[in-house]
Amino acid sequence: MLEYKAQRYARVFVKVGRFEPTSQVCSVCGVRDGPKPLHVRTWTCTHCGTVHDRDHNAAKNVQQAAGLAVTACRAQVRPELVPRSGTAPGEDGQNLPASAGRASHVI
Repeated sequence: MLEYKAQRYARVFVKVGRFEPTSQVCSVCGVRDGPKPLHVRTWTCTHCGTVHDRDHNAAKNVQQAAGLAVTACRAQVRPELVPRSGTAPGEDGQNLPASAGRASHVI
């Protein structure tokens, strides 16, 4: 659902693979430290010595992946207001193409 809604509102959608090792990669130096059991909540990078909270480190890696994708396509993180059709497909019982209907602004 997120992918088609992002497309509808001209937003950037970045998908990070389910099995991407975001909690295993140091968000500071990029070295992959390897798998850890789920009970290990903090770990220290063997390369740069940074101490990581497992979830915060994974979130930073996901954020960085999203930033790289945005940079690669030169899109803004928060694009300006974009026109969209007056109603969403199915709201009024009709499936209108995105170019049909009145233009309105969406944040």
